[in-house]
Amino acid sequence: MSTGVAVSDEVSTSFNKFKLGQEPYKLRYFIYEIKNKKEIVISSQGDRSKTYEDFVEELPENDCRYGLIDIEFETDDGRPTSKIVFISWNPDTASIRPKMLYSGSKEALKSALVGVGIHINATDHSELDFEEAILPVCKKFT
Repeated sequence: MSTGVAVSDEVSTSFNKFKLGQEPYKLRYFIYEIKNKKEIVISSQGDRSKTYEDFVEELPENDCRYGLIDIEFETDDGRPTSKIVFISWNPDTASIRPKMLYSGSKEALKSALVGVGIHINATDHSELDFEEAILPVCKKFT
C-alpha cells in the first residue's frame, strides 16, 4: 500500500552519516514524523549521552512516529556491542487516519534506511519495554 508520502533527502543523508558515526551525527537516535501528509522528516534527534528511556519519552502518547536508535548492550557471552533498531510507533490510542498513514508509509522510510536489520512495531508502551521487548530482539541478531 503506497500513500504517496515521500522521504526527505535529509533523512537518507543524515542516516548514512549516523551509521558511520560521522560528525555531526554522533547521535543516539532520530525520531521521524510525517509533515502535511506528504513528507517524512526528522522531528528530533538525541545526542550520544541520551538513553533509550529518553528516546521513549519523546514518542507522543497519542500520535504515531518512527524512530531509529543505536542500542548498546552486552551479548550473552559478555561482549559489548550495538545494533541500530527501527521502531514504528503506532499507538492504539492514536486516531485512525494517522495510524493508516504511518502504516502505509513505513516501507518508504525503511527503504531509505538501508542496512537496518531490526524492525519493531509497537502499539503500546509494553512493546517498548527495553528488557522484555527490545533487548531480546537485539540479542537474536548478535
